[in-house]
Parts: sequence; C-alpha cells; structure tokens
Amino acid sequence: MQLYRFIISGKVQGVFYRKSVSQNAMMVGYKGSVKNLNDGSVEVYAELLEDELEGFLELLKVGSPMSEVKDISFETANDNTLEYDGFIIIR
Repeated sequence: MQLYRFIISGKVQGVFYRKSVSQNAMMVGYKGSVKNLNDGSVEVYAELLEDELEGFLELLKVGSPMSEVKDISFETANDNTLEYDGFIIIR
C-alpha cells in the first residue's frame, strides 16, 4: 500500500464533490480523506495499491453531478499509512 496526495482543481467546492468522492470511495473500499483548501481546490489522501491508482483517478474525475474537474495532480506522501478506517470528510 502507498499513500497518495491528490489536489483537484476546477468547480469542486459547493457542489457536493467531497461527499460524492467520500461515498464512492467507501463503496469501493478505499481508505482516505477529502477536504476543501482555501484556494478553491480539494485535497485528497488515499491509501492505494499501485494497480488501484487509475481507478481512483477516474473516481476523482467523475466527482459529483455538479462538479467540473479541470486538473488532478498527485504525488506519493511521505507518511505511508492513515490513522483511521474508511474515507472521511475533513471540514
């Protein structure tokens, strides 16, 4: 397992993006978190196997019916484990 950090930009705040990502990620069994950033983007941490990365990126692209994802950047995170189960929304 590897911990990844994603930054999603576009119309991703105020459109139920975090809720949709959290619900869809939990349905698949991913573990992570999603939160709004002050610059209007969204930050996601997810613990994934290497072969799950493409599917997770697709989940982030889909977002919510009202969202419009313009860009997704990602990197591996230094800390390689999360301290909680499930996929939480950080407020």
